[in-house]
Amino acid sequence: MLDREESGPRPLALDLTEEVPPLVQVRRWMGSALTDLTEDELGDCLLVVTELVANAYDHGEAPRRLRVYRSAHPSTVRVEVDDAAPGEVVVGRSRLSTDRGRGMLLVQNCGSRWGVERHEDGKTVWAEIDCKSPGDLG
Repeated sequence: MLDREESGPRPLALDLTEEVPPLVQVRRWMGSALTDLTEDELGDCLLVVTELVANAYDHGEAPRRLRVYRSAHPSTVRVEVDDAAPGEVVVGRSRLSTDRGRGMLLVQNCGSRWGVERHEDGKTVWAEIDCKSPGDLG
């Protein structure tokens, strides 16, 4: 169980290299940690992690780091991606091309909450996905 509480286990964390990691590997890594989710919940989590990591490479700067937390009651998965760029997170618009810019809209629609935490070394973009507790499946 991944837990954000100070006294609980540490989050599942992945340092993201300078080179863009194959997103399939990031998705496989995350999926292996969230095996008790429903297919729809896992799909939402994988879409969120894909978009946040892709944005960190498209718009952020190294170093980058991915963390996943899991709370039991209520059951929530929190995905956090750090990068060293101070830039703003913009929903629905991309500086890279006019046919891009929907990633944060997807995050907003798949997650229950999302936000940005600024810190001295850059920012953390995070999203939370509400899930059924394992005991609620049935």
